Amino acid sequence: MASLVQHLGLFLLFFLPLSLVSCHSHHHPLDSLTPSEFRQVQAIVNGSNPGSSHNVTFQYVGLDEPDKPALLSWLSNPNSTTLPPPRRAFVITRLHSQTHEIIVDLSTQSIVSDKVYSGHGYPLLTSEEQTAASELPLTYPPFIASIRKRKLKLSDVVCSTFTVGWFGEEKSRRVLKILCFYTDGTANLYMRPIEGVTIVVDLDEMKITEYHDRLTVPMPEAEGTEYRLSKQKPPFGPRLNGVSSMQPDGPGFKIDGHNIRWANWDFHVSFDARAGLIISLASIYDLQKRTFRRVLYRGYLSELFVPYMDPTEEWYYKTFFDLGEFGFGLCTVPLQPLADCPSNAVFMDGYYAGQDGKPVKISNAFCIFEQQAGRIMWRHTEVEIPGEEIREVRPEVSLVVRMVATVGNYDYILDWEFKPSGSIKLGVGLTGILEVKGVSYTHTSQIKEDVYGTLLAHNTIGVNHDHFLTYHLDLDVDGDANSFVKANLETKRVKDNISPRKSYWTVVSETAKTESDAQIQLGLKPAELIVVNPNKKTKLGNYVGYRLIPGSLSSPLLSDDDYPQIRGAFTKYDVWITPYNKSEKWAGGLYMDQSRGDDTLAVWSQRNREIENKDIVLWYTIGFHHVPCQEDFPVMPTLSGGFELRPTNFFERNPVLKTKPPTYGHWPNCTTKP
Repeated sequence: MASLVQHLGLFLLFFLPLSLVSCHSHHHPLDSLTPSEFRQVQAIVNGSNPGSSHNVTFQYVGLDEPDKPALLSWLSNPNSTTLPPPRRAFVITRLHSQTHEIIVDLSTQSIVSDKVYSGHGYPLLTSEEQTAASELPLTYPPFIASIRKRKLKLSDVVCSTFTVGWFGEEKSRRVLKILCFYTDGTANLYMRPIEGVTIVVDLDEMKITEYHDRLTVPMPEAEGTEYRLSKQKPPFGPRLNGVSSMQPDGPGFKIDGHNIRWANWDFHVSFDARAGLIISLASIYDLQKRTFRRVLYRGYLSELFVPYMDPTEEWYYKTFFDLGEFGFGLCTVPLQPLADCPSNAVFMDGYYAGQDGKPVKISNAFCIFEQQAGRIMWRHTEVEIPGEEIREVRPEVSLVVRMVATVGNYDYILDWEFKPSGSIKLGVGLTGILEVKGVSYTHTSQIKEDVYGTLLAHNTIGVNHDHFLTYHLDLDVDGDANSFVKANLETKRVKDNISPRKSYWTVVSETAKTESDAQIQLGLKPAELIVVNPNKKTKLGNYVGYRLIPGSLSSPLLSDDDYPQIRGAFTKYDVWITPYNKSEKWAGGLYMDQSRGDDTLAVWSQRNREIENKDIVLWYTIGFHHVPCQEDFPVMPTLSGGFELRPTNFFERNPVLKTKPPTYGHWPNCTTKP
């Protein structure tokens, strides 16, 4: 525990002063907005709407990202007297049933622009309006009658909000569907859905506009659904012994504001209401060149598409876009020390603007920690030299930045792991509670139809679904002018009888000229996918680069003309490359709620812009097809995946050859010193 207190002290030393500073000159241009800045934005926007300020709702407030060339120019001259790019906020509000896009200049305390959005789709939902909508059924007479008809207690009913999607409607209002659950005997409300009741709420009027009670099925049992340790009964599973993270020399990373420096890495972290964790300006120190070299300008999760596979009336619309509809930042949950993060972790808070514009704090939104989990960075044992045995091993220590977002029933664990070798691994963990459907079945032998899932317990179907996580990765490999190379591995026949062999494979590289050249469905043929700097070569003449090592391959199975897939067309390819464009941040478009697929990555790329030797962005989607199983009940063990960005001819040689191993304390079960 002393270690934890020590690290919390480090957190206070580095992060607390930042939240107290109001002078803009102290901010890095990519820092998250601070509580005082949220209050300034609130005052400026409300001040521009005299008489209507109490009707303004703040749907999104975030940093208006500085123009990239201006920021890079400023960063390249640290000793210059040039002022940093202007610090601005991008604000989306609702007023009189209209959506406003507002840019606020925080240094001049003024509104730069205010325009009404007239396109399709609606902005991010606020927590407050979802809470208000979910409370409406509890005082609605038809709903109360439905609860009584089912012989349930209204006091044990909890309701939640669900987006309605888009299914070809010409016109739409800003509405949500409300579904309700029963908590009698359990805290696991998602396992006890009140099936058959659907409620539609108009958010602008905040009233119920449609009500349907179509069917009644048996309520799934509460028995066996509890996941809280305090509610469990013997027999218990194995007790796991704790593993301590000992750091005799203290933490190996330093934090200055939002900048983190560890081993040979230097990068910036920030928080956004929609994206959650953002990593920027990641550079790695090259020992031979004796300088930091850029790798990643900006990286974050751009969208998360979760379509369920039940086409029935009560379920067809469950095709969620978690970032654009609900906000990963808004759904970020405080991390629990010693459980979510190890004892050597340092924590960082996050802030977002509430519906009234006031700052809302999320304690322990991120954790940052060094990790050594028995992995090996490199090793070799040499026994071929007579009379000698040489053994060299370097244990791998990495730095992890972690966040968790709980979007309704699902918990998502996102890791950014930095390795001394130059690799960046992005980890994804899926856990939490399944979305289930109440049915009359208690055994699979009773099922004579497609139930669109798996029977997990009596009267409980876990519905089939997908998770597609699309990342925005603005790689700047040793500079911002990059190209995308497909190094195809092709089988060749041996010619002219030069060998007893009949075949071999070789690398045939092609550089993508335009966006269409870089749209890739993985798994069709083997290839190395590399972002290179065509203007930089190693001493041996190879282009410096970083390659994508993909993770789980799960392409969409919905038809291209299905409405959810039209909206989620950015998942059609695993990999896209686009030229950098400040406005192209969200793969599904800026306005995701009830969007129509007319502002997505797939639409932008139809322009087929040139991408060779340009400032380019790599978009990568990692997917999971989830067929539920009984082990997922009543709470799901974490399903893990991820991918890696790995240096490829970026360095002249192994960059961790001369890395010194960690200092060890006393390890009683080791017979020899490391």
